[in-house]
Amino acid sequence: MTCVLLIDDHPIVLQGCRRLLEDAGVTQVLEAQNMSEGYGLYRANQPDVIILDLTIGTNELSGLSFIQRLRRYDRHTPLLVFTMHGDPLIVSRTLKSGVNGYVLKDRPFDEFFRAFTEVRKGNFYLSPDLSPALDNEKRTLINPLSHLTPRELRILELLVEGKSYRTMAKLLSVSCTTVATTSVKIKAKLGADTLTELIKIGLQHLPKLDLSGTSITRKGCTN
Repeated sequence: MTCVLLIDDHPIVLQGCRRLLEDAGVTQVLEAQNMSEGYGLYRANQPDVIILDLTIGTNELSGLSFIQRLRRYDRHTPLLVFTMHGDPLIVSRTLKSGVNGYVLKDRPFDEFFRAFTEVRKGNFYLSPDLSPALDNEKRTLINPLSHLTPRELRILELLVEGKSYRTMAKLLSVSCTTVATTSVKIKAKLGADTLTELIKIGLQHLPKLDLSGTSITRKGCTN
């Protein structure tokens, strides 16, 4: 016997999901059209699987709040997200909150069926077309330099090469004050407290540079 809780505020979606779940042998399908009702049904029935949208009514990510609330004390009930949100940042945040599957509503219904089947068995499922976007999101998280502007990235490169603020100002046709201010912004973005720490981060994440014959010294604006 399998009990599934559906949380979605679109009657047509609820009807279509119910039909597919019943065809899959689900004996009890509970329906809720808001998160409060869904949480009450969860507490009263302890369903085997929960399927929910991330957006209910005007609350853009109420489903994510529901997931985070549930996962504070229930790490085991399988959660399948069935939503229109394909933004990599939202998908990443949702996956980190502890869901077992994520499928988009604009995909064919047979993909929803596959996702539910995998999640019910205790496996993980992610819509295949989301993987490339998530790979890009992971690369952004792994390399902190991806958050730098082109000018900030160029100044960091020059810092790593051992250039002084005055030299960088001439190369970039800006003032020495602009270089110094930008360097402070770069340190803030990368969480570096000192210039030495900033250079270490640059050495770690920048493409390999030929630093032979260069020295890393205090980068003042004086000669």
